[in-house]
Amino acid sequence: MLKQILFWAAVLWTGIVFTLCLVQSNSLPVISIANLDKYIHAFFHFVFTALWFLFLISHSEKKNIFMPLMIAFMLSVFFGVAIEVLQGLYTTTRREDALDVAANISGATLAVFMIVMYYRIKPIDKK
Repeated sequence: MLKQILFWAAVLWTGIVFTLCLVQSNSLPVISIANLDKYIHAFFHFVFTALWFLFLISHSEKKNIFMPLMIAFMLSVFFGVAIEVLQGLYTTTRREDALDVAANISGATLAVFMIVMYYRIKPIDKK
């Protein structure tokens, strides 16, 4: 049951990020905070990486965090790059931005760092 919840949470979050990143920007509210979009990108990919990691680690037999963590990180990076390419190709009010990719990678990296720190404090139960 938990594995299904984690899967659907990760898929739902992926869909939300996909939608919000590709919706026409004139449909979004305007808030004038410097670089707010970069913080939002970092937050999106922090949560994306954490949710996919939780799903992947729940399926890991060995309970070693390295492979699930690397897969979640790489999914986040590739997903973020794909979104930027799609923005450039298929939207009229958005453009691809290398700084958005950097913010995505920053959020994913922060998630990796926090997960590693968590597991250093509380190791996985070896059953």
